[in-house]
Amino acid sequence: MKKYLFFAVISIAIWSCNSSNKMESADTTEALNEGSADTVSSDKIIKTADMRFRVKDVQAVKEKLSNSIKEEGGMVVEFTVQSNIMRTEKTKYSTDSLLELTSYRKEGQVVAKVPSDKLDDFTNKVVKMAVFVDQQSLKLDDQSMNYLSNALKNRNRVEAVQQLNKHANKKSNNVETALEIKDDYVDKKIQNQTIDSHVKYSTITLNFYQDNTVQKLVVGNDDLYDYRPAFLNRFWLGIQNGWVIFKEFILILTNLWVLILLAGAGYFVFRHYRRKRKMIGA
Repeated sequence: MKKYLFFAVISIAIWSCNSSNKMESADTTEALNEGSADTVSSDKIIKTADMRFRVKDVQAVKEKLSNSIKEEGGMVVEFTVQSNIMRTEKTKYSTDSLLELTSYRKEGQVVAKVPSDKLDDFTNKVVKMAVFVDQQSLKLDDQSMNYLSNALKNRNRVEAVQQLNKHANKKSNNVETALEIKDDYVDKKIQNQTIDSHVKYSTITLNFYQDNTVQKLVVGNDDLYDYRPAFLNRFWLGIQNGWVIFKEFILILTNLWVLILLAGAGYFVFRHYRRKRKMIGA
């Protein structure tokens, strides 16, 4: 009786394991089958556009572009507005100020994603905003074959996983192989989704600029020479400084009266001695 009970328990355990493996295999196969239906129902063409044009006001055009992109169902990915200084000069405006003249060019860049079916309409709107179009280009990249290749490879992976599930066991090599197949499947699936996204939304890069602008600005004069007094004031100050120096010189001579006295006495002694020698020689 105990033997029969033991065999019954073993049978139930084996049946439960098999059922679990079958359910797991079925779930895996179903998950893979959901993505194996990738087919090239239409051409997978990625559009990339580029434009460079001149405008009257960069900031105003940037705002118009943002609104137009939103109206077309697109989105702005990146934008930049910058001013490049071409030349700067400073001229005298008054004693303590200068007139600074700056010539600069304002430029802008907008990178956006626009629905591919509305790309032509959007570029036509952009042309109307421009004063002059320098350059306009459109690039078509056909990804149909890559898309089809990924889809067929995923079908092969689904079939491979199904074969592994039929011979499912607990050997590590089968588990690792199944995981590698599933990871490759996910990679190809993401690649196709990326292609779908690029096909649905085209990337357009817009570079625009305006004419050079001259800005006038009064700034402080940093040249210290200009802050000196006028010529007449400096002339009168020079006379005053000369008189002060002369008085200081007199004071210096007064302090040196002893040396002056000794020098004078020495001079007269020398002359007397020299005259006496001449008389003796004669």
